[in-house]
Amino acid sequence: MLDTLTAELDTVPDFDRFATVDEVHESLTRLADAHPEVASLRRIGTSRLGDPLLCLTVGDGPRHAIVAAGPHPNEPIGGLTVTHLATRLCADAELRRSAGYTWHIVGCLDVDGTRLNEGWFAGPFTRAHYGRHFYRPAGDEQVEWTFPFAYKRAYFDRVLPETLALMRLIDDTRPTFVTTLHNGESGGVFYYLNRPEPALQAVLKSLPGRYGVPLHAGEPEHPSVKQLEQAVYLAPTMEDAYDYIEALGQDPTEHIGGAASDSYIKKYGALGLTAEVPYWTDPSAGDTTPTDRSYRDLLISHAADLQATSTVLDGVLSAVSDELVTRSPFVRASRAFIPMIAGMAVTDQSRASAPENERPATVAEAFSCRDTLHSMRLRFGGMLLRALEGELAVGNGTPAIRARARALSETYDGWCAEAEAGASSQTIPIGHLVAIQYGGILAGARHAAS
Repeated sequence: MLDTLTAELDTVPDFDRFATVDEVHESLTRLADAHPEVASLRRIGTSRLGDPLLCLTVGDGPRHAIVAAGPHPNEPIGGLTVTHLATRLCADAELRRSAGYTWHIVGCLDVDGTRLNEGWFAGPFTRAHYGRHFYRPAGDEQVEWTFPFAYKRAYFDRVLPETLALMRLIDDTRPTFVTTLHNGESGGVFYYLNRPEPALQAVLKSLPGRYGVPLHAGEPEHPSVKQLEQAVYLAPTMEDAYDYIEALGQDPTEHIGGAASDSYIKKYGALGLTAEVPYWTDPSAGDTTPTDRSYRDLLISHAADLQATSTVLDGVLSAVSDELVTRSPFVRASRAFIPMIAGMAVTDQSRASAPENERPATVAEAFSCRDTLHSMRLRFGGMLLRALEGELAVGNGTPAIRARARALSETYDGWCAEAEAGASSQTIPIGHLVAIQYGGILAGARHAAS
């Protein structure tokens, strides 16, 4: 199937930056105005801060496909991808007819959060600049992880307005194919499917190589995730995560929130696909060569590094917590994620004792652990700095807040230098990122239709 996609992949232009929320919405509006015979724009919901959630519907096929960008606000590749998809569908009648779909294209699911990331969308595309302008909402404020969920002792029904808008769109269209456009951060490309599809998996795995990007061969995002083959995983479910945490002797209700869209769409038999495409890549990401270090020792060391990171950040947050007045998104997210880092450390420490982990660690696994550490430091250290700077900006410059902001800034600079030192990572051209995601959409939709 990849051969049949080649001409379409070549339509993706070069990009020098990511699109803002307003730019994506303006592009969809222009397309609806220019192609009223095949496209229409409608509002499907409202963000928590009052912005419209816009959906462009293109075509009139008997099947329905939903493609939604911006489910996580630090993942803006999808904004460019949906704009390109919509442009091609409006311009090319054969592309519209080829799989027999009516396409529902959502410009951005988390409008409010995406605006808080736009400070890095134009570059420079360094880890430090990204981390310093990074925002990721707390788990119960994430559109993708606030679908209703009930399992054993866990129960979640605090559905966000943005999540409700996506739920209504799914229920109204009863889709054949759904993809919410996520992306990773560093390393190789990997995919989630909500069911095994070997023929599609082969196509998806062949896409990154066309652009010189490796497939991910390191750690999965969570130990409970089931791997179908290299770089292809079953979409994680909260049920699996619950059972995994429970088996470790921990209380799952402290970690479990809502379900995701790929679970919600199963009642309609829809195929769900997520292509996780990174901004930066490294040759080590796909290297399965054994090292002279055991996987057990790697996990223990990684747990210690994560715990040390959590201790630093928790020390800052605890010292100023009673003096914070804004309850900003950065404060809420810091209070959620800093304990999460400590939980990751506990999980890795628990996993290390398993007999099968006496095997040698691979180069990719070592890279993955090192990369995760840098990500945790730069992401969540950067958010905590933004939280403290927000307090200072509204005049809440208590001695503790001023002192902790200065100290954390110095620590953060050291973390940035360590992340950049000796790094062999390369920034992937944005056009390649969009093309991989675009190819995954077309391949997934065609496979679901067949």
